Parts: sequence; structure tokens; C-alpha cells
Amino acid sequence: MSRSPLIRTLTARAPKASRPRRAAAVVLGLFLMFAGTSHLTFARDEFQAQVPGWVPLDKDLVVLLSGIAEIGLGAALAALPSRRVPVGLAAAAFFIAIFPGNISQYVTQTDGFGLDTDQKRLVRLFFQPLLVIWALWSTGAWQALRQASRREAGR
Repeated sequence: MSRSPLIRTLTARAPKASRPRRAAAVVLGLFLMFAGTSHLTFARDEFQAQVPGWVPLDKDLVVLLSGIAEIGLGAALAALPSRRVPVGLAAAAFFIAIFPGNISQYVTQTDGFGLDTDQKRLVRLFFQPLLVIWALWSTGAWQALRQASRREAGR
């Protein structure tokens, strides 16, 4: 039975990355590790204020779990270059998964991290897609998915 392009992409070893891509992945990894650490320590209350009311879990639990996820993703981006494609896909998925919280912060006019005006909260919404693009580009995940899709189409 043939594996899907996504499964082949997730299980293949990544080719060597260019220096700019590798550096960008490491910087993103360090950023995620810092953000995750802040979830667990000094910014915990700020992050709890950003958890939408419709999330059916305890706000502190959501902050702790997302912090752990960020630390794990960040460490993997920085330390596992041979697995960068699946890690990049996971990081992009994480950024997409938390985007509704950013939208909720804007809609409910919830202050946090200096985002104390509608304009600041709106501007922040445009940065989340940039994080998704950063994760996909720096890890080569976007390119790997396109190549897998082309191979599948050529069959």
C-alpha cells in the first residue's frame, strides 16, 4: 500500500539546510523556548488572561500545556536538524491552533502583554501568519510538501 505524500514527508530525513534557513529555524526555536518558559514562570498570569472563555479547560492548564509544547517545539527546532520538516509542520500547526486565542483577544478586547488597544491587538493578528510562514520556510517543510505533492501528481 502506498503512503501519502504527507506521511512520506513526515518520515523522510531532511536534506541539509542552507545556513540562512538553519539560522532562522534556530532563532525560531530559541524564541519558542523563551515563550514556553515564560508560560511556566514570569508571564503565566498574562497568558491566562489570553485564554478564551470558550476553551473547555482550566486556563492555567492551557497555559502550562502550551508552554510545554512551545519548549518542546523550540528545542526540536534548535537541536534536531534532521527532523526539521516534521518539526516545522508541527510548529506551523501549533501557531495555527493558537490563532483563535489571538482573535478572541481582539474580539473581547482583552488586554495583555501591552496589547491594550484595539489597534495593537489587530496588528498582532497579522504576525501569527508570519510565524506560520517562518516555521514552514526555515525548516524546508513548505518545499518538502510541494515536492511530495508534485511526485504524487506525477504518478
